[in-house]
Amino acid sequence: MVRSHVLICGGTGCTSSGSTALREALAAELAANNLSEEIKIVQTGCFGLCALGPIMIVYPEGTFYSRVTKEDIPEIVSEHLLKGRIVDRLVYNKNDDADEDAAAHEMHASLSDTDFYKKQKRVALRNCGVINPEKIDEYIAMDGYFALGKVLTEMSREEVVQTLLDSGLRGRGGAGFPTGLKWKFAMGSEGKKYVCCNADEGDPGAFMDRSVLEGDPHAVLEAMAIAGYAIGADQGYIYVRAEYPIAVNRLEIALEQAREYGLLGNNILGTGFNFDIQLRLGAGAFVCGEETALMTSIEVKRGEPRPRPPFPAVKGLFESPTILNNVETYANIPQIILNGPEWFASMGTEKSKGTKVFALGGKITNTGLVEVPMGTTLREIVEEIGGGIPNGKKFKAAQTGGPSGGCIPASLIDTPIDYDNLLEIGSMMGSGGLIVMDEDTCMVDLAKFFLEFTVDESCGKCAPCRIGTVRMLEILNKITEGNGEMEDLDKLEELANYIKSASLCGLGQTAPNPVLSTLRYFRDEYEAHIKEKRCPAGVCKKLLSYNIDPDKCKGCTLCARVCPANAISGTVKNAHVIDPEKCLKCGACIEKCKFGAIYKK
Repeated sequence: MVRSHVLICGGTGCTSSGSTALREALAAELAANNLSEEIKIVQTGCFGLCALGPIMIVYPEGTFYSRVTKEDIPEIVSEHLLKGRIVDRLVYNKNDDADEDAAAHEMHASLSDTDFYKKQKRVALRNCGVINPEKIDEYIAMDGYFALGKVLTEMSREEVVQTLLDSGLRGRGGAGFPTGLKWKFAMGSEGKKYVCCNADEGDPGAFMDRSVLEGDPHAVLEAMAIAGYAIGADQGYIYVRAEYPIAVNRLEIALEQAREYGLLGNNILGTGFNFDIQLRLGAGAFVCGEETALMTSIEVKRGEPRPRPPFPAVKGLFESPTILNNVETYANIPQIILNGPEWFASMGTEKSKGTKVFALGGKITNTGLVEVPMGTTLREIVEEIGGGIPNGKKFKAAQTGGPSGGCIPASLIDTPIDYDNLLEIGSMMGSGGLIVMDEDTCMVDLAKFFLEFTVDESCGKCAPCRIGTVRMLEILNKITEGNGEMEDLDKLEELANYIKSASLCGLGQTAPNPVLSTLRYFRDEYEAHIKEKRCPAGVCKKLLSYNIDPDKCKGCTLCARVCPANAISGTVKNAHVIDPEKCLKCGACIEKCKFGAIYKK
């Protein structure tokens, strides 16, 4: 008889931190103590709190262990699983200010009590970290495929589409187009139809879709089958990044299991409805996240965007009516069908219903995956859920939408996050990457980083994107190297607006956003680079000089010994000097100086 379940995160983050070895060590230790029949190990998807991985939760107690290593396993087995004594040193403390003994005896009966989880509302992520994604029975036990059964036996195609329209669900891939409206257009089109899933998550720092596929792949398969029924399609495609091996493997397992159970294939649930899904692996081209380029790639052609109209709902994959939604959008749909559109519409804001998943990264204490109701403020996400900025630094800005988005300055930290608010302040939702920056971030350098990315990822089909972004990058390089002129800022804005209005697809149309938003909110930094030949954040190397304060230098010679360019000279017990002509500005001397004598300006 099983008396305890031990859930171990099997997402990419925890796997890279050693959770596979952890699981193997636990199985061996349980066997050695004759506990294999009493204690069940469950490999799950991402719990969300990636900064503390590998994560292990023991039920029924609900004890949340973090940063567990395989060396900790014997103690956990002997103390907790055998004797019932919680290993306090490994427990994620839900309240760091609470009395230590009280906290130790109040161990996470509910994760929702913790600062990281209490403001979250998990809909798309509801099964991630809860079930074994490689076991279809566990998904079914959580009402999995009940929504598919409901639509096939109780609802007409029109009722399914109307349910999505009433829910207010908007596409979570970036543009925020109403999902029900997209399905309605495709339902009204004639001919063979297709259902596609965009799992080609290419934004730097984004891992929302990957985590859903790793933790709850059947939710996406079920939603795609529902979409097939609604628009009259019998074939679906999931376009997933080849760089996501765990997600691809679990999708393959889920597809095989769903077919075996008669939930994909012919005559699903005996209703006469036929629908199947195939995987297509992307080769890492960012432009293939754009819907028409993605479909072109599925057709085994060069992944380039096509002019619109006609839109995919009329002429998409193989020139047939097609709907394309991203992973997170699909993950919401079974719950909307089961709980009703009013339930979903009760969350969020007037024009942005439901929840949004964000990949929280950058200069933040709690790096990880969060899902919050639309309208949650940036301050709540950064300071409460994210745990604030580490090392006593100040919050400077947050980047949403990746290379397509913009920067939100500290002055707007109380902005409610939804589609319309972000557009109003010069950013966008994007797929859900949220990168936090502290005072040590150079906003000019950040804009250059994102523009370098889009220049590399441009398919080259249209001149505004192919040439215009390169010209913008040349200007940014000029500014960060100390050669900028004030008229360069006008040129940047002129180029940016032209590229936005004339580019063929979303990649080019949004590529200037990081530059425009940093110019809007951090123009003083651009001017400091140009007028004063100074980088206020101390990041742009060409504008830095390293110096030694003679009053603080003790002449220990350590800086001279670590300098790779032999740029530091001086004798023992006498102040040293740095030759600016030789200095590589690598920072090795600052790291090693014990007296704080070396500074950069």
